[in-house]
Amino acid sequence: MVRTLAITDRFDDLNSILEGMVSNPCPCSDGIFSCDRTEVIFRFAINAYCKVGRLDDALIAFGNMRKLIDGKPSVILYNIVINGFVRYRQHDKALQFYDKMVKDRVKPDVYTFNTLISSYCRNSQFSSALELFKEMKVKGCNPNVVSFNTLIKGFFRSKKFKEGIEMAYEMLDLGFEFSDVTCDILFVGLCRENRTSEASKLFIDIFRKNAIPDRYDCLDIVQGLCLERKMNEALELVGELLEKGKILSPVSCTTLIDSLLSSGMVENAFVLMEKMLKLGIVPDSVTYNCVLREMCGLGRTMDANRLRLLASTKCLDPDGMTYNILVSGFSREGRKEEGEALVEMMLDEGFIPDLATYNRLLSGLSAKTSISLR
Repeated sequence: MVRTLAITDRFDDLNSILEGMVSNPCPCSDGIFSCDRTEVIFRFAINAYCKVGRLDDALIAFGNMRKLIDGKPSVILYNIVINGFVRYRQHDKALQFYDKMVKDRVKPDVYTFNTLISSYCRNSQFSSALELFKEMKVKGCNPNVVSFNTLIKGFFRSKKFKEGIEMAYEMLDLGFEFSDVTCDILFVGLCRENRTSEASKLFIDIFRKNAIPDRYDCLDIVQGLCLERKMNEALELVGELLEKGKILSPVSCTTLIDSLLSSGMVENAFVLMEKMLKLGIVPDSVTYNCVLREMCGLGRTMDANRLRLLASTKCLDPDGMTYNILVSGFSREGRKEEGEALVEMMLDEGFIPDLATYNRLLSGLSAKTSISLR
């Protein structure tokens, strides 16, 4: 009945049921011990009250439960109420209930401390948050990744970046591993505050300590550096990561390649794409063809064709645009033999619709002009 009333938001009726349990205890409570289901029933009701902000009802239910159960309530119940106060921005009442918990000699757990630390940070009381963090250790409760993430996020929210970064290093010194959430708090947080260069240096330093999760990518930092036109910094970041075997997402690499091309750094874009392909990071066909076009425009169609051969071994097959770019490049450079070989490949793979197009391509190679399938 309690579960049904709670999940259907009939809280007035729920109050009546709980009051009825106090005045009419379960028959199995007639002996020495109370019913072992009492706390579970009240826990569900208290949790429901806290979720909808009926915190006074939650406190009344908590007090009634204490009259019915044997011994002390579990730490879970205290945590539910504390979290309810924190969720509805009643920080002082959360602390009062925590004091009650201590007086009742119920040992707080890591969830208790994390909730209160988060509340302190939300209220910009960082010295108190740090004191509670220290108290946590004194009371024999070991912090976890969430504890550190909460503090770091709190520092960043109040623009205390130095303190947040120091907390991250302390986290590493104590043997904790960064989670994806930790990385987002640090790197995305810095990028949002236009501190992208700082984020890049921090990323490299943390990476050198082998503390970046394998699956975590540096896309946000790359995007930030590219937007700020800090192409050399972006190249340094991506280059070091790839050199040391970290597999980045194709999006991170192609974002940088697109920016390099738009900045006229064609050679850098070519080298990066070649490195990508050798590591099995396959770009999208649009970025791939853009690199080929720019290389051919510089008179380096042979290098572009070499990139095509490498891409083919990584399951990035040439499309009609790829062939068109390369054949035009060979035509402008007077490389008739290489161009004709590509035209034959186009014919074999069905990219040449008719004999007239085939003859026009071959004629264009002889005339050393730009050729198009259209």
